[in-house]
Amino acid sequence: MKVKIKKTIDNAKTPTYGTDGAACFDFYATEKASIAVKSTSELIDTGIAFEVPEGHVMLAFSRSGHGFKNGIRLCNSVGVIDSDYRDSVKVKLVNDSNIPFFIEPGDRILQAMIIPVDRVEFDLVEELSDTVRGTGGLGSTGK
Repeated sequence: MKVKIKKTIDNAKTPTYGTDGAACFDFYATEKASIAVKSTSELIDTGIAFEVPEGHVMLAFSRSGHGFKNGIRLCNSVGVIDSDYRDSVKVKLVNDSNIPFFIEPGDRILQAMIIPVDRVEFDLVEELSDTVRGTGGLGSTGK
């Protein structure tokens, strides 16, 4: 799949895949940033706008190394970039650790994938089909 992108900041880097087996491509910081300790956050512009194909969505995630090594996460857990959005992709990172986190231009700050999505129609009914699980939730399938 070919996807059109546009730089909105001159020093923005084109997203890349880290390895041939990577499911997500990486976004890069365009500016220096620092995120102080414990639940502070910073908004960072990647400087890249996408033309996500119709019938698809871009899902953006924290980089696993940021979370495991530094306590850094995406503020909304998963970013959803719809196919009709045309501004640059921005990321708000939150620091859950007791150590400040520093970002330099060119650092990888976000990973994303583009996947197809089906448009659904809703059918309001009086009853739903039965299953073994039924209405059990919140840990009802195991310990």
